[in-house]
Amino acid sequence: MTEKDVLKIFEANEALLEGHFRLSSGLHSEKYLQCALVLQYPNIAERLSAALAGKFSKTEKIDLVIGPALGGITLAYEVARALGAKGVFTERQDGAMVLRRGFSIKNGERVLVVEDVVTTGGSTKEVIDVVKNSGGIVVGVGIIIDRSSDKIDFGVRFESLAKVKVETFKEGECPLCKNNIPVTKPGSRK
Repeated sequence: MTEKDVLKIFEANEALLEGHFRLSSGLHSEKYLQCALVLQYPNIAERLSAALAGKFSKTEKIDLVIGPALGGITLAYEVARALGAKGVFTERQDGAMVLRRGFSIKNGERVLVVEDVVTTGGSTKEVIDVVKNSGGIVVGVGIIIDRSSDKIDFGVRFESLAKVKVETFKEGECPLCKNNIPVTKPGSRK
């Protein structure tokens, strides 16, 4: 699956939204990629996940795939299925990313961290910390859409299916705020 194929899927499913958005990172943007509109279709989720799994399956032994709630739940499950691995997710509790629901990571387990979209990498880095603090070994990070403006260093191999350039602004410097355009917070972080 090429980057062009991935972006066509987002366009066909009206998952590239325009407006004034506050991202999970706290930054503002006039565009937002709503992966849930794409991943709601099991056949598309399966194809994207298989393509992401394929970037790691030939070079890495992976025991577990993990992603942050909410955006990483479906992706972690589908990538894990494609790899024949276990799939789990983290979620926020009292503002911190944690494993809940009886999920655990065994000491030495080889873990692939996945996420739907990355801007600053904050949530992904929090998941990496959970894995490391649980004794797991992070073997890579796989993202559907990389919308970061700078190359993010996760300290491990980083692969994405597509890179999308979308300008972001700090709240105090946001031209959309200055023009009094109402802001929407579509992400999952409070």
